[in-house]
Amino acid sequence: MSNSSTEHILTQTIDALADPSSLEGLICGRSFPSWPVLEEIVQLARAVIFPGYYGKSSVDPNTLRFHIGVTVEQLHHLLEQQTRDVLCAARPDDAVSALRREAKDKAMQLIARLPELRRRLATDVDAAYLGDPAAKSFAEIISCYPTIKALSNYRIAHELYLLGVPLIPRMMTEMAHSETGIDIHPGATIGDHFAIDHGTGVVIGETCRIGRNVKLYQGVTLGARSFPLDDQGNPIKGIDRHPILEDNVVVYANATILGRITIGEGCVVGANTWVMHDMAPQTSKYIKNKDDNNNGI
Repeated sequence: MSNSSTEHILTQTIDALADPSSLEGLICGRSFPSWPVLEEIVQLARAVIFPGYYGKSSVDPNTLRFHIGVTVEQLHHLLEQQTRDVLCAARPDDAVSALRREAKDKAMQLIARLPELRRRLATDVDAAYLGDPAAKSFAEIISCYPTIKALSNYRIAHELYLLGVPLIPRMMTEMAHSETGIDIHPGATIGDHFAIDHGTGVVIGETCRIGRNVKLYQGVTLGARSFPLDDQGNPIKGIDRHPILEDNVVVYANATILGRITIGEGCVVGANTWVMHDMAPQTSKYIKNKDDNNNGI
């Protein structure tokens, strides 16, 4: 191919890619959150919550306060910057000065919630440790188990979601999804002492409500049964469409629970089971084997 032909093809391709008609809804004309910076924010938050297990250096107990202080200041700076960018992208008509003040306030509110986030994640570490006889220590749980990596992202993202920060919470949970195979929407509500054993393939939908001391195994789906449509045939947003799991529920591998149903306190959902109706507290549901004389479903 001659140089002139190559240049012609490149020119045509560039013109086609720059054509505004092909970019409708696909281009962001203003600042936008950065995936690498958000990944750094998550790592900094993990390093504050679990000192020494995450971050770039070991922690000396004698300098712990200094170490946390430096990390928190860096975390706050980056979070404020990224929150400002996403607010400017989401509300381009608002005054930039007002968005900057809002971003600073939301970032500081998230920082103020870090002690509570550590407390909640500590209960998740405890739940994972107590729920797995193969676990030898909290150190193993914190550094190795995907449930803690996914839940640290989720619990940070959930607080930002409650603060009304757009997009960033979803980006954070999608990072954990890519890292662990666990997909938790930041809008879901999850109580203390929550554990996901193994984890790969778990899906927890936006309007799920999960109580305390709940345990899921790999492949569990807490999803929606259907999507109600408006008069134009588009899905109606913002309605409760995912399950409620009350306290002390166990859901075994590859079970699917769909719709706005309630799985009562102390229930056990067996592996590979499909559930679309309420379960009364302290009941079990599972696939019956042909040699099983119990009343399973």
